[in-house]
Amino acid sequence: MSDAPADKSARKGEVALAFDPARIADDAHLRFIGRLRSPWARGNCPKNLREAREQGGVFRVEVDPPFRAGLAGLQVGQPVILLYWTGAARRDMIVLHPTHREAPTGVFALRAPSRPNPIAVGVVRILAVDPEAGVLTVDALDAFDGTPLLDIKPWLHSVDIPPAQG
Repeated sequence: MSDAPADKSARKGEVALAFDPARIADDAHLRFIGRLRSPWARGNCPKNLREAREQGGVFRVEVDPPFRAGLAGLQVGQPVILLYWTGAARRDMIVLHPTHREAPTGVFALRAPSRPNPIAVGVVRILAVDPEAGVLTVDALDAFDGTPLLDIKPWLHSVDIPPAQG
């Protein structure tokens, strides 16, 4: 690893791995189950869901036919966790220097899309469910239109809020 910028896209203090995780032998097999639909493309995508909610738009989760039965039980108003693949992002960066941070920071302390496994997470609220068409309309997305969907999980208050420190 080196702390010198490897190319012009790296900022001072950023560190790239000596290898590209996308180019090593497979150790997992993932299947995209659908796509995210948003008004966003490179250059206009919000940095997070808060910004996406503020900007507004129509946001849809489209689930491919073989997986649509898995939508059974989801309800309007329910929060869900979306896992999606930000595969256009760099996979060799391990330390980044976001413009909103004073110092370089490890990718595991950030939600940046550049990371060894470009899996993003978003917690969104369901606004409409059409299980036959395989469509969830949700309150926001912070991903490019067409971003591959890996999974949908229910957000559970009793499980997903860490206990208070005490």
